[in-house]
Amino acid sequence: MAAIYINPRAERGGWRPAPWVVPLFAVAGILLVPWILLLVSSLPSTHASAHWDIAWAGFDLALALLLFGVALAAWRRSPWLEGAASAAATLLFVDAWFDILTSSSHVELGVSIAEAAFVELPLAVICLLLARDAERVLTRLALARR
Repeated sequence: MAAIYINPRAERGGWRPAPWVVPLFAVAGILLVPWILLLVSSLPSTHASAHWDIAWAGFDLALALLLFGVALAAWRRSPWLEGAASAAATLLFVDAWFDILTSSSHVELGVSIAEAAFVELPLAVICLLLARDAERVLTRLALARR
């Protein structure tokens, strides 16, 4: 039960998803809307959390490992570059979002916005460009082998 069917003669990239992929993800997105509304209306604006330090350290450890993974995949010219760079970009966007929203003072907010604007978001965009370029190169190589 493959999720992607490859047809090199087809238009628009030569592949198409399995018939269940589009409805599944569309329904999942639609079902999240009422859930989000429920959360916004019922959750408190503040929350004290045990292990806050471990949560952030674990997240940053995962981000560091992904960034090392991007570097290693690029150095080895690995097909894993596309996935590693996409995942790293995602974590960088999430890191910027939560750093800004969880800032507890004006100084923290300023530092978080500066980090997002000058480090996290530009690096996330570079990761997305790397992923796009890796995908294009891998597609060209696959077509050349046929």
